[in-house]
Amino acid sequence: MMKRLIVLAGLWICICVGTASFAQKFGDLGKFNYEPDGAYPYGSLVQGLDGNFYGEAVGGGVNSQQCGSIVGCGTVSKAVASGGLSALYSFCAQANCPDGESPMGGLTLATNGNLYGVTYRGGANGHGSVFQITPAGEFTTIYSFCSGCDDGVFPIGGLTQGSDGNLYGTSSMSGKYNGGTIFKITLSGTLTTLYAFCPQTNCPDGAVPEATLVQAGNGNFYGTTISGGTNGVGTIFEISPAGKFTTLYRFCSQPNCEDGKYPFAGLMQATNGNLYGTAEEGGSNGYGTIFRITTSGKFTALYNFCSQPRCRDGELPSSALVQASDGKLYGSSGYGGDTDFCDGYGCGLIYEFTPPGKLKVLYTFCSTGDCSSGAFPQTFIQGTDGAFYSVAPGGGTNNFGTVFGFSIGLPAFVNTLPTAGGVGSQVVILGNGLTGTSIVTFNGAAAAFTVVSDTELLAAIPSGATTGKVHVVTPKGTLSTIKAFRVLR
Repeated sequence: MMKRLIVLAGLWICICVGTASFAQKFGDLGKFNYEPDGAYPYGSLVQGLDGNFYGEAVGGGVNSQQCGSIVGCGTVSKAVASGGLSALYSFCAQANCPDGESPMGGLTLATNGNLYGVTYRGGANGHGSVFQITPAGEFTTIYSFCSGCDDGVFPIGGLTQGSDGNLYGTSSMSGKYNGGTIFKITLSGTLTTLYAFCPQTNCPDGAVPEATLVQAGNGNFYGTTISGGTNGVGTIFEISPAGKFTTLYRFCSQPNCEDGKYPFAGLMQATNGNLYGTAEEGGSNGYGTIFRITTSGKFTALYNFCSQPRCRDGELPSSALVQASDGKLYGSSGYGGDTDFCDGYGCGLIYEFTPPGKLKVLYTFCSTGDCSSGAFPQTFIQGTDGAFYSVAPGGGTNNFGTVFGFSIGLPAFVNTLPTAGGVGSQVVILGNGLTGTSIVTFNGAAAAFTVVSDTELLAAIPSGATTGKVHVVTPKGTLSTIKAFRVLR
């Protein structure tokens, strides 16, 4: 059976307690306190232009009396890499929560410097919303779901800004055929439904999309559903910005579901062009898989969780993978680890994965019964300083969750926003220690640039630029992007 970290009616599956104790490379950025910071952080963090990390808590906040959930209404939070957590916004500022309630998918940083996200509930119609928030905390609801419900309800996955500047996302339910939707929305709030799942009996195309989409180098978006498909346990799909939809893979297509089932997490495109992801269940041991799929649909199961005694390598993964600056893949498993804590499933772990099948556990949560550092880790991001950052919806003070960093000494790098653009267009470059930058190149072509702050540059794509990595020469050395920047012609 599927085992989720949060029951949306408001109940926790597992409680852990303990006092502070951290591994050498594990750093505590902050503990959620229900009010005012929020409780039960969910989804992934995003690094802002200022170098701080922004995320969401599905519960808590100062307006808990305004919503019907027993876990509270939720918050947008800010964490500082050197330590420090604060609430940027508390949902349900008014009765009936027209600003939204229960954010779950994480935030995305748009090219205008603002953050965008969705709420699972609330909004003008009670079925979820899309919002914008500035780093200073200025909040705007730009769309409320269920305008006739062909637009869908209850969005869970976060938003992705496409190379065209629009945001792309999914709603988990309803839509024209009651299987959920894929949508496009402008930064000002004009929503277009690109696809409605389940137009045929038994939903062979998939149903209930819950994960954040990823835009691949070919310009198309890729995602997963947790239901539908030939066997009713999920699919992988491709959709173009114009709405051309293709089901690439249906889970449980192999005997005994050795390919996995219920892919709650989104996909990640590696530098080799392949997509990687996790399925929460299935595989040869029944506790989930890591898989690879090409953009044309060739699928390969790479690893079976719970291959080690007592599931020391993890079980029931529901988080996406990240390719770090060393080229390896890293991820977290919300359960597992060599413990019997957290409802007998283990409290989760951090792992390194090297294709085609080598998995190494780096950190186990609650390894001694002490969950003050968190439990049930969510999807990681790698900060431009080289360290990993994430949230844990369990553990911490009074079991309200934590935000943490985890370093294994990987090199620093820079990110671009967006990741593709035409000659002459402006690109934001994010990093650390950018003050004093002397040279910026796009695959060897020198670019005009402006230093905005120690964590932000603005650069214009030069006429001689071609697709390749961006390099930034700083006083402390040269920083590069992990993936190639696509120069559009």
